[in-house]
Amino acid sequence: MIRPVPSFLLASKFGPTRRTLSSVHPTRWHRRPQHTAGGNRSSTTPEISGRFTTSLPDSGPNLPFRFETGFALYAKRAPRPFPPPFLSPPSGSFSDPLSTHHQSRDKRAFVDGELIRGWTNGDDAVYASDYFICANDGVGAWSARPRGHAGLWSRLILHFWVGAMQEDIEKPRPPDQPYRPDPIRYLQQAYERTIEATSGPNDCLGTTTATGAQLFYKANGGGTAPSVSPLLYVTNLGDSQVMVIRPSGREMVYKSEEQWHWFDCPRQLGTNSPDTPTKDAVLDVVEIKEGDVVLAMTDGVIDNLWAHEIVENVTESVKRWEAGEGGQASGPRKDGANGGMKFVAQELVGAAKQIALDPFAESPFMEHAIEEGLASSGGKPDDISVVAALCRRNTTP
Repeated sequence: MIRPVPSFLLASKFGPTRRTLSSVHPTRWHRRPQHTAGGNRSSTTPEISGRFTTSLPDSGPNLPFRFETGFALYAKRAPRPFPPPFLSPPSGSFSDPLSTHHQSRDKRAFVDGELIRGWTNGDDAVYASDYFICANDGVGAWSARPRGHAGLWSRLILHFWVGAMQEDIEKPRPPDQPYRPDPIRYLQQAYERTIEATSGPNDCLGTTTATGAQLFYKANGGGTAPSVSPLLYVTNLGDSQVMVIRPSGREMVYKSEEQWHWFDCPRQLGTNSPDTPTKDAVLDVVEIKEGDVVLAMTDGVIDNLWAHEIVENVTESVKRWEAGEGGQASGPRKDGANGGMKFVAQELVGAAKQIALDPFAESPFMEHAIEEGLASSGGKPDDISVVAALCRRNTTP
């Protein structure tokens, strides 16, 4: 996201610094400077998509339900490279020790000797697994600072969030104390670990929003044959969003609420920000059903598409997948299964991108800016990240 970072975030020992990098204009109506002469905004960054965001094996409880996931990404611009020690730089000269030669060829990102989970998209970061999906949005204005790395902050928060969750899942417990998700505590631990990892000699500045959905379940009633149903633990801090869509009824079951300090300045974790997970994050526990589609999205989607457009797009994509469109399936296509979530994410990113690059389109961001008395037109160019997850019965023993 490209936003004006408030002075309390960019403050330094030399005094507060304010940079206005927003796409709204508090003056007369006119086109934005990003527009080309032909009325279309340039788009040279390719879209990326997939079904999993990490090659690391994720440990999780043997739940009665699981996610089948897919993701799609479009970056407004190429991400700023992670600095050392998170990414090994190329060898600088022949005098470098030969033992580091293999590191110069390894472009993967590491922290504390561990491969960083997830996927970077501009300043965004996403994660997808059988039980947890996440979309974090780094505040892109930090790229104007010498040590600013918002994309690293969004990725590290994600990485440590998943790590804290897995540590708690794997912790030995007595039979009368079963595991219960505690995602805000996990996010607080991730926040503290990210501060530690980016401090001292590894000093990196940045802030990020955070939103994630952890799949769990609940038992329904007693009797001789008690049933279970899926539960979704949704955690949000900032203006990324989790949305639950029920394609069978063409309806939105749930969406998280955005959190703002003021317009275009969301709550965020990181350098000099007063926000913390324990104090500011919101947890919602949502009852869902098999066949529901859970989306984790950055504001590149919701600033360009209204909620009803997202519901319609996802519902139609599932319907098209069931009809045989969208590529090769690995099994039955019902409800968008066996590859359909990648198609759903791709179609949603494509729809958001079309509006984002149109200088004459109507968009939620434009509408909100006008309500604030700011002149704005068209879509909002931004990093666009979508993780789509289908809730399915877990047949794995």
